[in-house]
Amino acid sequence: MTEPAPEQPQQSPLTDSTAHLLARITDQLGAQLSLVSRNGTRRPMHRTQHPDRPATDSGTPAPALVAVAHGSRDPQALRTVLALLDRVRELRPGLDVRLGHIELNAPLLPDTLDGLRGAEAVLVPLLLGRGHHVKRDLPAATAAAPGVRTRIAPPLGPHPLLVEALYGRLVEAGWDAADHGGRHAAVVLAAAGSRDPDSAQDTRRTALLLAERLGVPVVPAYASATTPTVPAALRALAARGRHRAFVASYFTAPGRFASACADAVPHRAAASLGPHPAMARLVLHRYDQARVEIAPADAVSLLASA
Repeated sequence: MTEPAPEQPQQSPLTDSTAHLLARITDQLGAQLSLVSRNGTRRPMHRTQHPDRPATDSGTPAPALVAVAHGSRDPQALRTVLALLDRVRELRPGLDVRLGHIELNAPLLPDTLDGLRGAEAVLVPLLLGRGHHVKRDLPAATAAAPGVRTRIAPPLGPHPLLVEALYGRLVEAGWDAADHGGRHAAVVLAAAGSRDPDSAQDTRRTALLLAERLGVPVVPAYASATTPTVPAALRALAARGRHRAFVASYFTAPGRFASACADAVPHRAAASLGPHPAMARLVLHRYDQARVEIAPADAVSLLASA
């Protein structure tokens, strides 16, 4: 996800004491290794409805898919999101796919919705957890656009397709499958951070899924709002003998927070998720989920962990 503007970067790299942080990460490592030993290291890729199926069965126009990005001053962010939406269109030819930003970039979401007056739309947040933007900003935007019949899909994470995208980006960054089970390997899942406990829960859930996929510990870390930071997580892992640690970018597109996280270990930092094929499939999966929901207002809480 692109950076949430209201939250400022963490000023102190170690709000927790080192001993406390080590204890927290040790607890996470133990839980993850136990999970891997019970379930194996690889989880079959999540299967969803085929993405290029007809948009409707009745011939009526399908709702527009409005992808909602946060927005960023980094020029790469908009290019990355547009590339992702191009992949979505390739998978679902004929579907009306539009983009709206919460802030910083055009088109802003209210302008996109204004162009859909009298139509139906499904808003798919290109965000990775249930934070303030999903819970507050999107419902407020739809309430301010009564001329559009809207449904709000849940955020992209957590989901196995998201884990496939994270895995692919790690491989591109040099992750070797031979590191599976290695005593020195680990991954830091670098996220923007949020004060919302549901958002933190979603990030931890994704870390557990990725740990199961990789067969090594995965520790969540954050660029703002909460701890540990990425450098603190890397130090704590090294203290436990996990010296070969990669940073997985838990961001849809580049931005200030994504760059700050990658700078902690630039030679082993994965790129943002962007237009990975699994991401395009996941956007359509969330769109299809929201279309069949009876109560759009409940979509976020009902579907976020599906």
